[in-house]
Amino acid sequence: MTPAPRQLVLDLPHRSALEAEDFFVSQSNSAAVQLVDQWPEWPHWAAVVVGPVGAGKSHLANVWRHRSNAMTVAASELSESIVGAFETQGALCVEDLDHGIADQTALFHLLNMAREHKLSILLTTRAAPGEMDIALPDLRSRLRALPVVEIAPPDEGLLKAVLVKLFADRQLSVEPQLIDYIAVRMERSMDGAACVVAEIDRLSLAMRRRVTRPVAQAALAGLSDNFNSQ
Repeated sequence: MTPAPRQLVLDLPHRSALEAEDFFVSQSNSAAVQLVDQWPEWPHWAAVVVGPVGAGKSHLANVWRHRSNAMTVAASELSESIVGAFETQGALCVEDLDHGIADQTALFHLLNMAREHKLSILLTTRAAPGEMDIALPDLRSRLRALPVVEIAPPDEGLLKAVLVKLFADRQLSVEPQLIDYIAVRMERSMDGAACVVAEIDRLSLAMRRRVTRPVAQAALAGLSDNFNSQ
């Protein structure tokens, strides 16, 4: 009888992301997690969380939304109609500033309201405010003055934890050595982890083989070829 794969144990703090996937805390995202945990004792009335695609910005924003009972709006959908509702709600999450701000004047008013009435705003973006093209000078100045917390690309420990969870979600047992092999060869992002696990699952089903190093190697090679051809 073939022994069952050993369970890979990773010493990473783990928390529920509330209506989202489980969220793992590591050195790469601990500052942003601390920001969320500190609310409502923020030293400032607003903060910006900056991080790459798939880093967990939306997950943390969702945690904060539940904690603060905040409204949530995409920056690309901002309008003056949000201003009145924000004053009643007291907390607001504005996501994806880098996708474009529909109404820059409205955001400026929201930031002023938060400062004057001690309300709270959490903003998320892939690019720091200083790197964004913002036409309204007052808004540009106000955003650049806000405290910024960065989520770095995931470190190896975080990637391994995410890989283990993603494989488990698909009811796939994977040896710890294979997790190590994949983690140092894949694209270092949460999206990269999701893509490689999905491709390994697809190939293992197509080849009617369990998840082994050759299957993982083929999946990684295929994903690399697709990326290079784009």
